[in-house]
Amino acid sequence: MAVRIRLKRMGAKKRPFFRLVVADSRAARDGSFIDTLGYYNPISEPVELNIDEAKALDWLRKGAQPSDTAKSLLKRCGVMEKFAASRKEG
Repeated sequence: MAVRIRLKRMGAKKRPFFRLVVADSRAARDGSFIDTLGYYNPISEPVELNIDEAKALDWLRKGAQPSDTAKSLLKRCGVMEKFAASRKEG
């Protein structure tokens, strides 16, 4: 099963709010998911971004592939740097 880290859209019309989730790549965008890693609110000022680093690193180590947008959010939080450093060590 191919697992991806991606965004699940929530919120009202014209007021998007996203959850960062781990889901089967074949599942619909807002369909079933395996685990929730955090949330992203682009509307608030400043932008709200909250990601559980331990969970995200665990899923990346298990082979979950982040989408382009999820990857940029993980970079913003510093998770991708920690993942790259842990890969170089081991």
